[in-house]
Amino acid sequence: MQHAGIISQVRMGSTRLPSKVLLPAARRPLLDYHVARARQSGLPIYLATTTEPADDVLAAYAETNGIPYHRGSEADVLARYYETAQKFGLDVIVRVTSDCPLVDGPLIGAAVARYLAEGNPLVYRSNSIVRTFPRGLDFEIFSMEMLAEAYAHATLPYEREHVTPYLKANPATAGRVIYRDEVWPGGDFSRFRITLDTAEDYAVLKALIEQHHAQNLDVADLLALLEAHPEIMALNAHIEQKTI
Repeated sequence: MQHAGIISQVRMGSTRLPSKVLLPAARRPLLDYHVARARQSGLPIYLATTTEPADDVLAAYAETNGIPYHRGSEADVLARYYETAQKFGLDVIVRVTSDCPLVDGPLIGAAVARYLAEGNPLVYRSNSIVRTFPRGLDFEIFSMEMLAEAYAHATLPYEREHVTPYLKANPATAGRVIYRDEVWPGGDFSRFRITLDTAEDYAVLKALIEQHHAQNLDVADLLALLEAHPEIMALNAHIEQKTI
């Protein structure tokens, strides 16, 4: 039986919003919501942080909350993922980032079930190839076999920093990888942004959590909430995602 797990990359350093994952909303750090919602997938979650002294607080957080973790390179995130997956014996990796406090566990769990049913290590499944979900619900699913290949052969800095570009674009893999899109059947919500990278993003998440209890909503109700409150979603509508 294949061992699948979620690896969430997390660090305190951020050029636009330092220490963002521990910012509070409703008297709890945003990282609490990320972990709790990821666990609703039914899969174990592992934190992949760095060896930088600034991230000692995240190692302490993981230990306090009983979350398995690994510390690796700050810049070579691909190596950090590979080492984490190897350390915990994962055959199937779900990649998420900790700046997504409203990530949806059941959505991930259902996608992993579809992935496992195919039984093909060359499948790559994601809900951000063709984006219909808001930024902040992103996930990727791939095999340890493919992660190991990327780890061994990816050489460009952006391939090491962003983990999966080698799987998606390198000629050595692009001809073999089978891409599966996870799209939302209820329409296109890609215009919304519920990820955490700027002060404006924090204002949106804080309002959604403190005023509307978004942390307790399933994906359908969460998307309905975003549509129902354009005044909140306008707060970060002008923010552009950093490009790879």
